[in-house]
Amino acid sequence: MGKDVIVACDFASAEQTFAFLDKFTGRKPFVKIGMELFYAEGPEIVREIKRRGHKIFLDLKLHDIPNTVKKAMAVLSRLDVDICNLHAGGTVAMMQAALEGLTREDGTRPLLIAVTQLTSTDQTSMENDLMIHAPIDEVVMHYAQNAKKAGLDGVVCSPLEAGKVHENCGAAFLTVTPGVRFADGDKGDQKRVMTPADAKAIGSDYIVVGRPITAAADPVAAYERCLREFVG
Repeated sequence: MGKDVIVACDFASAEQTFAFLDKFTGRKPFVKIGMELFYAEGPEIVREIKRRGHKIFLDLKLHDIPNTVKKAMAVLSRLDVDICNLHAGGTVAMMQAALEGLTREDGTRPLLIAVTQLTSTDQTSMENDLMIHAPIDEVVMHYAQNAKKAGLDGVVCSPLEAGKVHENCGAAFLTVTPGVRFADGDKGDQKRVMTPADAKAIGSDYIVVGRPITAAADPVAAYERCLREFVG
């Protein structure tokens, strides 16, 4: 799969989501459905967006005991999404169980990626809140290597770490990077950020972009700008 921009549809309702997606009369963007929208509208919102021709990254960040995650992934695999994710902090055993659950009887499955550390986490909060005292880049690399060991397809990581993830885990190991902002935009609550062009240069495979597109005066133009800067 080539590089692509994933639009974070972080809306509270189906009505708001489709009002946004209806603006895209040409190319159908790859969309991310997160907790807010999924919990508000349930699986049907996923089915409807898929029917409309969009690729979907279902961003629910599963993290539980291996058997529970395996069963949950088996349910999600029936939604025909393109990417699912979980927390790498749930252990290698949990990630392996998730992969088993996600794989359908015919052997097909969505891509499965792991969250290393959230882009809102920095060294200080990781040490003070999580009691993890190793440097954050070492933690991210360790989690990425665990995800690869478990058989996953890639990780969600800061764009600042994408190049190093590829160095450690191989060029084919996917990096999906939120925390992307335009050079002239607001960082919001993200602490580790990068522009689309910089994310491309450092080796990100997918960038996830929310408010710089969804809150733009012209979302379609903002999306097309992202594509130009990241995909070329």
